[in-house]
Amino acid sequence: MPLRISLKANERLIVGGAVVRNGPTRCDLLIENDVPILRGKEVLSLDEATSPCRRIYFAIQLMYVDPEHHADHQKLYLQLVREVVEASPSTTAQLAEISERIGAGQYYQALKLARKLIGYEEDLIANAAHR
Repeated sequence: MPLRISLKANERLIVGGAVVRNGPTRCDLLIENDVPILRGKEVLSLDEATSPCRRIYFAIQLMYVDPEHHADHQKLYLQLVREVVEASPSTTAQLAEISERIGAGQYYQALKLARKLIGYEEDLIANAAHR
């Protein structure tokens, strides 16, 4: 059964490794095979990867949409995880769960967990600023 995606006017989407942008009107797409898909709101650009946990999200995103260079992206991911755990050991359980999803090839689920990790990181930074 195909996946139906409704796109707003000018909305972006990554299908496989291709960035697709809708035209000036709303449309529906049917994806008929199994490919990595990220909607515009789920895509993090390199310029937006401004914190350690955002860079982790970006590395997972690259593993998901660019399997040809998976080994390089995974090496970057593992380096970033080591740095984050060293700086903030309280992230260990979240990162372990994300790594489990990656190991199982569940990149989209890993990205969802990484979004929560970004929120946690933002809370840590906000709390540190109030001290």
